[in-house]
Amino acid sequence: MLDHIRELMAPPAGMAFDFAEPRGEPALVPADSISWAIFRNPVTLFVGGVAAVVLELAEPSVRTGVWEHSSFRRDPVGRLKRTGFAAMMTVYGPRSAAEAMIAHVVAMHDRVRGETPDGVPYHANDVRLLDWVQATASFGFIHAYSAYARPLDPREVSQAFAEGAEAARLYGATGAPTSAEDWEAMLAATLPALEESPILHEFLAMMGEAPLLPRAMRPVQKMLVRAAVDLVPVEVRARIGLGGALHGLSAVDRKVVKVMAWAAEHAPMPGTPPAEAARRLS
Repeated sequence: MLDHIRELMAPPAGMAFDFAEPRGEPALVPADSISWAIFRNPVTLFVGGVAAVVLELAEPSVRTGVWEHSSFRRDPVGRLKRTGFAAMMTVYGPRSAAEAMIAHVVAMHDRVRGETPDGVPYHANDVRLLDWVQATASFGFIHAYSAYARPLDPREVSQAFAEGAEAARLYGATGAPTSAEDWEAMLAATLPALEESPILHEFLAMMGEAPLLPRAMRPVQKMLVRAAVDLVPVEVRARIGLGGALHGLSAVDRKVVKVMAWAAEHAPMPGTPPAEAARRLS
């Protein structure tokens, strides 16, 4: 099962990259960072990524931009793999390649603009929206790892947020949180704007049914999606219509997710971006 989940860390078709080269070139994030541990775990990466998208889709402008200008609906697996590859490159890739990738994404985002159904104009490179996307991604990955793989203390959580600052700056998210306290403040300020949408429920159903794992493992996939919803702050879940037991985890489910995350934490990862990046810097 872990082999199938680990596949999500592999570069998507047409985007092959050798993380072992060039020898000695550092990444945007140091090899001894908390981020290098967090992004090595494919189970919590999936859970945290889904939680982050739930938070993004709760914000009207981000939701409209993502749903109207991305391939989520047409190719959810491909989109998830491309997003995962971007995360791998940001954390493990050589600095020059990471900077080039981020510059390409920023240029693409510059063409993404329009209006929400309520007539509010949006632009993907609006700093307010970039800050929220970076914040939710950091929250999702950090808190999924802490909840299901290895508990992080408050200092480690803040350090993990701070480690994303350089990538956030390159993306243009100059106000992205660099500590747990910054995240809590941003969440409180953004909460009144978050809202329920049928798109949220469509996304969750899509993540449960997308061919990410073999069909026989689809119940496990749906459990990981519920684990992601369970990670979303309670006040947000209540506001966006995900507060019921249907979307959460039972005590047994939570233990199963933790066992999976523990196994991923201790499994060898040959050939994956973190393993190849470690070889590049060895």
